[in-house]
Amino acid sequence: MPGPLQGIKVLDLSRILAGPWASQVLADYGAEVWKVEKPGEGDDTRRWGPPFLKDTEGHNTGQSAYFLSANRGKKSLCIDIQTQAGQQQIKQLARQADIVLENYKVGGLAKYGLDYPSLKALNPSLIYCSITGFGQTGPYADQAGYDAMIQAMGGLMSITGEPDTHPGGGPQKVGVAAADLMTGMYAVTAILAALHHRQHSGEGQQIDLALFDTQVAWLANQAANYLVSGEVPGRLGTAHPNIVPYQVMQVQDGFIMLAVGNDAQFQRCCQVLGCAELAFEPRFSSNSNRVQHREQLIPLLAGYLLKDTVAHWVQKLSKAQIPCGPVNDLAQVFQHPQLQAREMQFELQHPKGYRVPMVANPVKFSATPLSYSLAPPELGEHTEQLLSKQLMKQHKAPRKL
Repeated sequence: MPGPLQGIKVLDLSRILAGPWASQVLADYGAEVWKVEKPGEGDDTRRWGPPFLKDTEGHNTGQSAYFLSANRGKKSLCIDIQTQAGQQQIKQLARQADIVLENYKVGGLAKYGLDYPSLKALNPSLIYCSITGFGQTGPYADQAGYDAMIQAMGGLMSITGEPDTHPGGGPQKVGVAAADLMTGMYAVTAILAALHHRQHSGEGQQIDLALFDTQVAWLANQAANYLVSGEVPGRLGTAHPNIVPYQVMQVQDGFIMLAVGNDAQFQRCCQVLGCAELAFEPRFSSNSNRVQHREQLIPLLAGYLLKDTVAHWVQKLSKAQIPCGPVNDLAQVFQHPQLQAREMQFELQHPKGYRVPMVANPVKFSATPLSYSLAPPELGEHTEQLLSKQLMKQHKAPRKL
C-alpha cells in the first residue's frame, strides 16, 4: 500500500546525517526523495568505513554501513551545483518539489541562486528546510557544526559519563550522533507541520533548524532542573538525577538496568531483594529522600544484587512488575524475540543482486503501513532516469495539498 506521504516530492541537497536522516524518514512514509550528490564524490558518508557491505561473493561493494543507515528509499542523481547547467537542473527540480532539504553553511546556496528566496520565486508553495550547526542568525551562524562538538557545546557531554571522582570519570559523548539524529527528527515534524499549514493556506515557508538549538531543547528535565534550581547538573554515569534507584547495577555475572519509578515499586523491589525493611527507613521511604541519600542506599542494594545472576534478577524483578533489563550488546539486541516479533530488522534487494541489511522505521501505521522498495542508491544511480523524465516535463503551477 502507498505510504501516507505518497505524491510528496523531496529535493534533498543535504549530506552526512541530520538531513539524510530526515529525508529517509520521509521516504519511509512514502515520499519520493531525490538525493542530489556531487559528481564523482557523493555524500561524504559513502566513504565513512569500514565496515563496507560485501556482495554475495564476498567482494567489497563500496557501500559503507554508515551511508546505508540513512539513505534507503532515495533516488541518487549527480548534479554539479557549481555549474550553470547544474543550477538550472536544481531549479527545474525545485519547481516540481514540495520540500527542499539542505544543510549548507548560512548563505552558501545564495551564490548559486538556490537559496530560499530564489527558489520561492519559482515555487511559492515550496517548503524549504535549512539545517545548520547554529541557525541562520546569531553570532555563531557562520560557524560549522558537527555532532560531537554540538554535544559538547550544548551541554550533553557535561551530564554524560561518570563523575570526575570515579574511575573513568570525565565527559563522554553519546554512542551515536544523537544531536544529528534528533535534529533530523525535528526536521521531519517541522516539515509535516508546514505541509499541514500549506494545505490550508497554500503558502510554503522556510524552516530554520540548528543542531545547537536542538541539543539544548532536548536536555529536557536536566535543563529544567538547572532553570528551576540554579544548580548545574553533573555527571552521574547511568544514574538518574531525579529518581533513585534508577541506574545500572552489577550482579553476579554482569549488569542489569534497575529503573524503580515510584515508592510502591521500591517497596516491591526491596521485598524481591530480601531487604524489605529498607523501604520503610525514613532515609529511603520516599523518592525525594532516596535522591538525597543515594550514596547510602545504592551500596546497600548492590550487596543484595551481587548474590545472584542477571537471569535470576530480571525474572524475579519483572514478575514483581519492577522495570529492569539486561545490558544487551547489539548481537543480543538483534537476536531479541521482541525485536524479531516487531520486524525491526529486514533486508532490501539491491539491483546488483546482493541484499542490504536494514533497521526498520519504528512507526506502525494501521491504515497506511510502511513498505520499503529502494535500497540505498549507488552514486548517480538514477541521474539519467530523473533528468530525462522529470526535468523534461512542462512547468506546471505549484500544487496545493
